[in-house]
Amino acid sequence: MASSSLLCFGLCLLVLFNACFAQIEQVTDITREGKQQRQRQQRFQTQCNIQNLNALEPRQKVESEAGVTEFWDQNNEQLQCANVAVFRQRIQQRGLLVPAYTNTPEIFYVVQGKQASISCRGIHGVVFPGCAETFQDSQQQQSFQGSKSQDQHQKVRQLREGDVIALPAGAAHWIYNNGRDQLVLVALVDVGNSQNQLDQYFRKFYLGGNPQPQLQGFSQSQGGRSQGSQGSDDGRGGNLFRGFDERLLAEAFNVNPDLIRRLQRPQIQRGIIIRVEEELRVLSPQRDREQEQEECEETPSYERDNGFEETICTMKLRHNIDKPSHADVYNPRAGRVTTVNRFNLPILRDLQLSAEKGNLYPNALLAPQWNLNAHSIVYVTRGNGRMQIVAENGENVFDGQIREGQLIVVPQGFAVVKRAGNRGLEWISFKTNDVAMTSQLAGRASVLRGLPLDVIQNSFQVSRDEAQRLKYNRQELTVFTPGPRSQWGLTVA
Repeated sequence: MASSSLLCFGLCLLVLFNACFAQIEQVTDITREGKQQRQRQQRFQTQCNIQNLNALEPRQKVESEAGVTEFWDQNNEQLQCANVAVFRQRIQQRGLLVPAYTNTPEIFYVVQGKQASISCRGIHGVVFPGCAETFQDSQQQQSFQGSKSQDQHQKVRQLREGDVIALPAGAAHWIYNNGRDQLVLVALVDVGNSQNQLDQYFRKFYLGGNPQPQLQGFSQSQGGRSQGSQGSDDGRGGNLFRGFDERLLAEAFNVNPDLIRRLQRPQIQRGIIIRVEEELRVLSPQRDREQEQEECEETPSYERDNGFEETICTMKLRHNIDKPSHADVYNPRAGRVTTVNRFNLPILRDLQLSAEKGNLYPNALLAPQWNLNAHSIVYVTRGNGRMQIVAENGENVFDGQIREGQLIVVPQGFAVVKRAGNRGLEWISFKTNDVAMTSQLAGRASVLRGLPLDVIQNSFQVSRDEAQRLKYNRQELTVFTPGPRSQWGLTVA
């Protein structure tokens, strides 16, 4: 009798546990599915009625005390199709780009930032809310009262040429040029990203400096080129603090209202890139020149960990895409292609962005291809070449020369081919997917390689021998060595 009762009790427990585990597994599956859905949130869709593409130059130029900011016209149909905005900043020696944040995710590339002795040419800081000030003065005390020389702040990172930096929406960041030459950055802001809860325009919120009116709401007005203006005299521009009541801010900061007035309206109109009179002092780990060079060349050990232990406060934001050893595709006679996506820079998973760096040697050819799941915003960093883009109806929407400093958008699905000029061709492509994929028309990884010969023969109405040549003549993968240019009529100056 007792054993029967125990048996019944055991069976009841077994059924109960199975039901509980099934429910837990179901909840876990729902949570996982919900998380994946959130990660795959749709971008804001826009019309892409593109009949013709052009290589674009910056349309608006705004000067500051120690640098220049240049904007491409966001209302251009190419950028409207990709739903992005692009700008370029040139920061002079000892120039400080004041802290600011945007309403969209941002990804930027260091175009120029190297000197002979040390590769690092800039310092970059990002402030994440709620994260500790982990860089502290060695003599830091419990209280700051009466002490003006001690400091503590969040982590700073070195910048060098070839770095790709990813920033989430709303994260305040700043940049300082500690080199001898100009620091040049090109940035893409993804206004179509699901993190943008405002409208389809890019907004920059400046915490310091004297932002010119052209820098605030420029994407909506696009009032053409504006040079020489280093401040706002008409009352329409200003940093974020300017709109608050000075007495409320004085109470919030527990300081004198006079200090708040200087914060809101600096007397000297210097713009958003200001010159630091003496070298900027920030806290960073002590290292000799050899260690500093090593840190610039290689990713520091504290930035290599990217797993479950990574938090928003310690996440990796930087990946150098210029190093030949990082190449995904390499041809010693033609060039290389390197990608950065969510697998080697995990923050891109949340931003739904990625990037590709291409380096073609003189007269080399990049395989004709199309983007499966992303728009590609191409910025030429060096050299020149020829580029063709073809739409879904077989119409050529772009066939022309591209050169350093120009920008062009390759919409999703449009086929593109690039050929380098006599000086070679280098570019950075920002892509609107964290795992952007391409499919080639020619080469060892082409779509033709995956088709039966008979399908090729009948689809193109060619002989079997011709189909075989189409399929197998090009044995290289993605970057092709120069061929007989005179035969194909593809000579590039």
